This record gives sequence, C-alpha cells and structure tokens, in this order.
Amino acid sequence: MVRIYTRKGDDGTTRLLFGGRVRKDAPVIEANGAVDESQAALGLARAEAEPGTELNELIVGLERDLWVLMAEVATAPQRREKLRPGQSLVTLEMIVALEERIDGLSERFDMPAGFVVPGQNRVSAALDMARTVVRRAERLLTRAPPAEDSLAVPYLNRLSDLLWTMARWQEGEHLTARPGRRSG
Repeated sequence: MVRIYTRKGDDGTTRLLFGGRVRKDAPVIEANGAVDESQAALGLARAEAEPGTELNELIVGLERDLWVLMAEVATAPQRREKLRPGQSLVTLEMIVALEERIDGLSERFDMPAGFVVPGQNRVSAALDMARTVVRRAERLLTRAPPAEDSLAVPYLNRLSDLLWTMARWQEGEHLTARPGRRSG
C-alpha cells in the first residue's frame, strides 16, 4: 500500500523538488500554494464545462502547464540546472501560446467597453474565480521569484488575462458590463 503521509513535514518543513527542505511558510511555498489553489480553481471551472469541449480541453492544458510552473517554483536556486524546458521550467513558448489563445478567443466576441460584473453563468463565474486566485499567486511569486530569468511571473500574468478572456467568451451574448456613469 502506498501511503500518502510521510510524517517528514511534521516539523513544519517541506521538501523541494530536487532536494533540500524549507519552512512551509517560506515565501516560495506560499506562492506555490497559491499556484496549487489556482490549479484547483481551474479544476472547478472544468467541472462546470461540458466534457470533451474546447473549453474542457483548454482548461486541462492550463492545469498541466501549472504543474510545470509549480515544479520550477519548488526547485532550489542551486538546482535549477536540473529543470527541463516545458516539463519543469516555464518557457517563452508557453507564454506565447497563452497570447495566441487570448487573441483567438477575443476574435469570437465583442470585448466589453466597461467593467464586467462576474457571475453571468457558473462557468464564467468559476473562470473569474480562477483568475483572481492566479492573480494572488502572481503577487506572491513576485515576492519570491524562482530566479532572475524565470518566466513564471509573466506566465501567471498572461494566464490571468486568458482566464478573463475565457470568462467573457463563456458569457457569450449575455455579457453584462457595468453601466456608465449617469450625468446629473
């Protein structure tokens, strides 16, 4: 039987990917925890999507990308040479793919001119929730970037843009924007 518990973290530390241990409240672990929450929030959005649809497949791909990002973040700086592009290291190609997806989806609907009121439907609401969790992960990671040349923060920044776009795409013709200011 494989045990889920090891008891090694009972001392308040956690293991890094390629060795070493840090406190569970270390900034890098806080950031990685928020990325983990982002992945779970995407899972909730996927649970609201129809199986086999473009949306479902897109979300699965994003969840897999977050595994790559979490691996990079969970690696000690002195062990970064062990990271593999696209497998445990965020790449420029991953960011470009997000940008291409944003552009492609944006062509399918008219962008709202004002602030959007989230919650038009369950799928768009779940995507907006995932977006806010990704934004928090991004903020936390800026305090503890994995390395100077890491693309993890730009990836999260672009991912939040994509999630906003996906939420608007899922609202379709029922897009609700905040009304403009009333004069007088």
